[in-house]
Amino acid sequence: MSRSIGKSPHPRDAVIVQAIRTPLCRARKGGLAKLPPATLLSAVLRGVLLKDPQQPKAEDGCEDYSVPPDAVQDICVGNVMSPPTAAVSFRMAALAANIPHTTSISTTNRQCSSGLQAIANIAHAIQCGSINIGIGAGVESMSMNPMHKAYEMFPPEVDWDEMQSCKNSKQIMDCAIPMGVTSENVSKKYHLDRRTLDEFAAKSHQKAAKAQSLGKFKSEIVPVGDIAQDDGIRATTTADKLSKLKPVFDKKNGSTTAGNSSQLTDGAAAVLLMSREEATKRKLPIMGVWKSFAVEGVPPKIMGVGPVFAIPSALEKASLSTEDIDVYEINEAFASQAHYSIETLKLDREKVNPNGGAIALGHPLGCTGARMVATLLNELKREKKRRGVVSMCI
Repeated sequence: MSRSIGKSPHPRDAVIVQAIRTPLCRARKGGLAKLPPATLLSAVLRGVLLKDPQQPKAEDGCEDYSVPPDAVQDICVGNVMSPPTAAVSFRMAALAANIPHTTSISTTNRQCSSGLQAIANIAHAIQCGSINIGIGAGVESMSMNPMHKAYEMFPPEVDWDEMQSCKNSKQIMDCAIPMGVTSENVSKKYHLDRRTLDEFAAKSHQKAAKAQSLGKFKSEIVPVGDIAQDDGIRATTTADKLSKLKPVFDKKNGSTTAGNSSQLTDGAAAVLLMSREEATKRKLPIMGVWKSFAVEGVPPKIMGVGPVFAIPSALEKASLSTEDIDVYEINEAFASQAHYSIETLKLDREKVNPNGGAIALGHPLGCTGARMVATLLNELKREKKRRGVVSMCI
């Protein structure tokens, strides 16, 4: 994404005019734990259309919109853990946000990249002329829909005998490896030591704590009730403190702990996109321009190293190099995969997650991709930077 207009702007460029999120709060223990996903989603769908997303809900229903709700043609919501009835819940959330029934809505699930994929779906619909205005969003309540229960209730629907009889059965069965174990696989394969991962995690908390103390997140957060800030950041965390935690997935020789992994979190985010022509007509300031998008597959047993392949692919599509980018938002599902990706791509660490990442802020699965877009664009605007990249942990 880029904040610049570019040398040859096109009327059908997909541009972003607003990007917001809820606070990110700890699952089960945090401020949003008792709220269903639809409530979180409704808050950001309402807020993303307002001139001032932080303004309280008008009692008379007369909101001060930058874009009226009936101008939105389509909404795509990224989500991972909610049951199939979420399609109904999210439609209700849109209507509750004063968006009319004439606005269509769909859901998408690309696991941890679901929120980013939702934005991509809307951006591509704008670029090809299917719509002029749309919202890409993401939401997850890991309090209401914890990961372990989902796998217990909905195991993969496959013929296991058939899968194990395939020539590539080893790789097929690797798809069932828990994500935490894939983190251990990355650490072992690429010789990442525990101290390095704990230092990475501590740095994430330190950067996020500093950003929060400076009020950097305020411009991107829409309060939900009386909850107005993230509650998972631990300002006093150090690598020495983290070193006392025991490994979770390989208790004897492992390096992945609760401290150097992303937090289980509740939250939602929304991004308002439109064609450049539409933004110009409405005289709306452009936060960012959608320049390119790439997806790349990796071996299932080392899930998480996707940025190593997807970032160069996306940059090539935009005729850019890693040095051309001012800010990178790379998801910190685990310190192992994030650290490995940054080192392998030889990125300037000062440019990566300058305000912390998911280890400190949390990782509500379906929300995170959209949350990172909001964080990135607000950082680019605040620091008067030009180009940014968002990359997920799959």
